Amino acid sequence: MNINSAPAGRILLARFAWFAVFYNVAVIVWGALVRATGSGAGCGNHWPLCNGQIIPSLQSIHTIIEFIHRLMSGGVDGFVILALAAWTFQSTRKGDGPRGFAVATGILVFTEALLGALLVKLGYVTDNESVGRVIVLAVHLSNTLLLLAALTLTARSLSLAARGESQTWAGLHRARGIKWATAGLVATIFTGVTGSLAALGDTLYPARSLTAAFAQDYASDSPLLLRLRLLHPISAVFAAVFVVWLIAGSRGLLRSTPELNADQQVRLARSTRFANLVVGMLALQFALGIADLLLLAPTWMQLLHLLGADLYWVSLVLLAAETVWPAAETAHRPA
Repeated sequence: MNINSAPAGRILLARFAWFAVFYNVAVIVWGALVRATGSGAGCGNHWPLCNGQIIPSLQSIHTIIEFIHRLMSGGVDGFVILALAAWTFQSTRKGDGPRGFAVATGILVFTEALLGALLVKLGYVTDNESVGRVIVLAVHLSNTLLLLAALTLTARSLSLAARGESQTWAGLHRARGIKWATAGLVATIFTGVTGSLAALGDTLYPARSLTAAFAQDYASDSPLLLRLRLLHPISAVFAAVFVVWLIAGSRGLLRSTPELNADQQVRLARSTRFANLVVGMLALQFALGIADLLLLAPTWMQLLHLLGADLYWVSLVLLAAETVWPAAETAHRPA
């Protein structure tokens, strides 16, 4: 028997996929450290080499921070994603959900590298405040969240397979509310993008007091990044409305069925856990956002807020998938 098709092999693959998810969260947070410390030019205008060298001189803290980020993203992460895709294709069949998500992950990690290189080659780093940087950075951040979502869905579908549940693309026609879920996830991506742009504005134009920060937002001569900061709390409220709808949908999952079989009970319990997790993470994010504002966005607070945002995004993607595209019921489960 092929070890990859055995229960132990499927469990190991699912765990590796979840490792890839949380490793990419670490890469994202370290990337924010690059931005917050002004280390984007730590490797000069060279890419993929650092200051024209494979292993550069590490005398500058900015070079160290940027070089570690390149190793984490272009080096280790590229290998992890490639290994995950190869292992997934070896262990699944044509039409299975994990294959499609693994392909999407591979495409998105490739575009992620290209967008990162574009930021470096165009000089959209450190103190650059051009409109071009805002546009490229917004696209880059959107791609990052899509990559994290694709990885999360890959890990979820592999976990379902390890538990004996199936998820195929043929079953997508049973998806309920997928248009609303997609719109809500897009709104959440917009919230994430505006949050990162607000953090960039906080880094480039630090305020000495909360009053001064509000004055910056409303001044007619303020830079674009500062005027965009108001979009973040507004978009966060609209995205929260979607979360309320999604949780309501998950609470009503299978409720119309008088008696639930074993598979339906498992799905309902899992959906409830995801809903509770999303509620908790959402409350934490609003608390971190308020603290970030009151503390005038110090670097450590920005990183903590971003970490919470990434974990919230992962839990939200899981809840959306469980609500609109549950796994097919199965007649048996592995012991």
